[in-house]
Amino acid sequence: MHTYLHPDPLTYTGPQLSSHFIYRTFGLRGDTIAAFAGPCQVATPEMVDLEDVHAGLHIYSEHMLHFLVEHFEAPLRMMVLRQRLLTAQMQQILQQHGVTHLRRSGDDLYDQEAKLSVSIATVSPVSGLIHFGINISSHNTPIPTRGLSDYGIDWHIFAAQVLETYAQEEHAIGQAVAKVRWVS
Repeated sequence: MHTYLHPDPLTYTGPQLSSHFIYRTFGLRGDTIAAFAGPCQVATPEMVDLEDVHAGLHIYSEHMLHFLVEHFEAPLRMMVLRQRLLTAQMQQILQQHGVTHLRRSGDDLYDQEAKLSVSIATVSPVSGLIHFGINISSHNTPIPTRGLSDYGIDWHIFAAQVLETYAQEEHAIGQAVAKVRWVS
């Protein structure tokens, strides 16, 4: 499992959630989790979540920490499970930073009614994909939000912790799978 934290700002608009974007953009081939910070501006036509499309919603954040995950030959159910695992891992890391009152609802994190994150899992013909965005700034969002800066958390440190935790979990899952014999 490759990990990568991109040093320069990038805007997430939706098309980045596609096969081989990480390889084309960052040069990492294979199963990867990559992170970058920048604005988030996803218009309705670029949305993958059909409930949000039917509701006519859009996603906007001035400054968000984005995680893109790609696993090859992964079915949608597996990607949704990985997305939920990633969300739970982020909640745990935020708790380690002293943010103990958050709740997880599916693939989203909340501070009471304020939303911290956006997330979607999907598949392409060759890979499973996740975009997980967590606000750095909570200013000028279309709904009540909270961001890492509201809690005094440095997004660089948080990103590095998430990348390491996800990669370690994937490695441990691989080890667990490899040690089990089949039964008849």
